Amino acid sequence: MSPVITEECLEKAIQLRKSLHRYPELSGQEKQTATRIRKFLSGQKPDEIIESLGGHGLAAVYDSGKKGPALLLRADLDALPIEEVNDFTHRSQHHGVSHKCGHDGHMAVLGGLASVLKEQRPKTGRVILLFQPEEENGQGAAKVIQDKKFAAIRPDYAFAFHNLPGFKKKQVVLREGPFASASKGMIIQLEGKSSHAAHPEQGNSPVHMLTRLIGDLTEIPRDKHAFDEFTLLTIIHAKLGEVAFGTTPGKAILMATLRTYLDKDMDQLTEMAEKCVKDLSGKYDISSRISYTEVFPATVNHPEVSEILSNAVRESGANAMTVPEPFRWSEDFGHFTGAYKGALFGIGSGKNHPSLHNHDYDFPDDIMATCIGMFYHIADQIVKLQ
Repeated sequence: MSPVITEECLEKAIQLRKSLHRYPELSGQEKQTATRIRKFLSGQKPDEIIESLGGHGLAAVYDSGKKGPALLLRADLDALPIEEVNDFTHRSQHHGVSHKCGHDGHMAVLGGLASVLKEQRPKTGRVILLFQPEEENGQGAAKVIQDKKFAAIRPDYAFAFHNLPGFKKKQVVLREGPFASASKGMIIQLEGKSSHAAHPEQGNSPVHMLTRLIGDLTEIPRDKHAFDEFTLLTIIHAKLGEVAFGTTPGKAILMATLRTYLDKDMDQLTEMAEKCVKDLSGKYDISSRISYTEVFPATVNHPEVSEILSNAVRESGANAMTVPEPFRWSEDFGHFTGAYKGALFGIGSGKNHPSLHNHDYDFPDDIMATCIGMFYHIADQIVKLQ
């Protein structure tokens, strides 16, 4: 354990995590979670606590009072609509909702760092501990950045981490450039004309367009000349009409997830998918309407912070590895790395640890010290803690 992180600090962080785990809240509903964080932070003596950031978000500011860079360190507040199956004492008390992505651990790490900053404040500049709402639906980071209150804490640097099952416990996972993929949910609504099932020729069912669309959309990523990096389109839902054996359906809906390593490839994939829908709409004389949900930009690590991360690994005594490709999952921290110098990195939860979003997942408390240590040594390089 890093000497800056005491047993008392670590135990407080672990107890905070277990408290947060017991009472999870979904995206946009994190009011009580924010209240618990606010109560904990009040004992860690920040110079300011900014509440209701981008919804239920809040930030603790440790200000040296001297000119210098502003460093933002971020954790996420929200949980998932997954039933808890674990039977430990800190199991979720909210039916159908649980922290199966480890956001309780991410929050507790920032809480642990706040306990350290209470005693070792920045010599220059400011450290901002941001507890961000609505990460899971991709809306929270943008809402925080657009909030008028955020102008007062606009950072020069921004960092976050995510725990990573499948990697050696406590191993720091790094990558320059793209770290996590861009993604968006595409919703395509089709409308033709219904008719009696005995006379389908009197209507215009979208059935033929729907089946053609499913095949054509999934073929788009195969055009390797159109994209620079990994590109994927996954059909996740389709519905044609209602269960009515006397009716030829007149409406259909198709949903797909678009995923790319690069934002420019996402733009290209979106354009090609929309053209496919438009062309088939004309061919089959079916009206179509497209909308999007859960839009995440790619999280691209800034090239100037790689040395900061390498030094933090060395000073914290952690082991690190560099992954050859970005992760296919998405993180809305890309809004921060797109606007400020910073990075997202990973910390291994164990090679055989249950995967993220699995119903038996739980954040491993024995990586807590490594996580706090990484944030501490990032902060020490940028604002010099005393």
